Amino acid sequence: MSEFNGASLMITGGTGSFGNTVLKLFLETDIRQIIIFSRDEKKQDDLRHVLQAQYPDYASKVKFFVGDVRDPRSIADAMPGVDFVFHAAALKQVPSCEFFPMQAVKTNIEGTDNVLHAAIDAGVKKVVCLSTDKAAYPINAMGISKAMMEHVVFANARVAAERSDTVICCTRYGNVMCSRGSVIPLFIDQIHAGRPITITNPEMTRFLMNLDEAVELVRFAFNHARPGDLFIQKAEASTIGDLAKGVQKLFGDTGTNIIGTRHGEKLYETLMTREERLRAEDLGRYFRVAADNRDLNYDKYYIQGKVETQAEESYTSNNTVRLDVDGVVKKLLSVEYIQEELKGIRHI
Repeated sequence: MSEFNGASLMITGGTGSFGNTVLKLFLETDIRQIIIFSRDEKKQDDLRHVLQAQYPDYASKVKFFVGDVRDPRSIADAMPGVDFVFHAAALKQVPSCEFFPMQAVKTNIEGTDNVLHAAIDAGVKKVVCLSTDKAAYPINAMGISKAMMEHVVFANARVAAERSDTVICCTRYGNVMCSRGSVIPLFIDQIHAGRPITITNPEMTRFLMNLDEAVELVRFAFNHARPGDLFIQKAEASTIGDLAKGVQKLFGDTGTNIIGTRHGEKLYETLMTREERLRAEDLGRYFRVAADNRDLNYDKYYIQGKVETQAEESYTSNNTVRLDVDGVVKKLLSVEYIQEELKGIRHI
């Protein structure tokens, strides 16, 4: 990771699951400074004490800023001297965004615009923004806000490429297993309490990634990005029913309770649309979707001829590699959270 030697990295929303994984990856390297920017002082204080206890020789590398991406001044005040930004701050819960959509707008859309303007003004070298499969063909408020966030990213990337040296790109990935607020920790808690686990729809399919894969996708984007690129990892998927069976196979079968689909949920998720697939480059483990660099002069499209606009199919959790129950168990065992739970280390 020589590209980070002596550098200052900011992680927005840095006390979350992604930020914690990045910290573990970078803390003992030659990186000069990691800035954790978030609005929750309690989580920052908890993380500060963990670092002091577990990484006493490196804890001083981490600097904490209490602020909110909704507040342009707070993010601008934290940005001077930063070389790279991983923008992970977001509202991510589908039902809560469905009931409070304007909060998703303020954080996911306006907040991202604030981060990118501050980064460009401060001369940041590179910004990687994190998005979600729910942004592709969105049907819920969270997905719609993330889709708009991506368009904000691409618009700012175009401006930055013309006016500065800041490279802005985006990553999109599916469900990160055992991240804060996700379903697997809920299943485990229900099993520990001796209650049936609650399943919305057993036939629903979802992409499955662990946190290390999410961080690797961001690192790949960091190393290979051109302005406005969107990077997507090829991901495995399973049905929610098989995911539940996999968790029960590891932690015990307490039965299941089908509760029905929640507000704003899809039967399956899309990681890459048909329109994006048309201009995607297959890089092996990842797809690169290049920025659409057309300008607003559409005469050449209307006058000179028809342009192909979409591929035959999108890339979804229904047509990717499907894991069976044993495959789900193997995937679960790759997650540190699961390993610790099996050892009896409880998470709060």
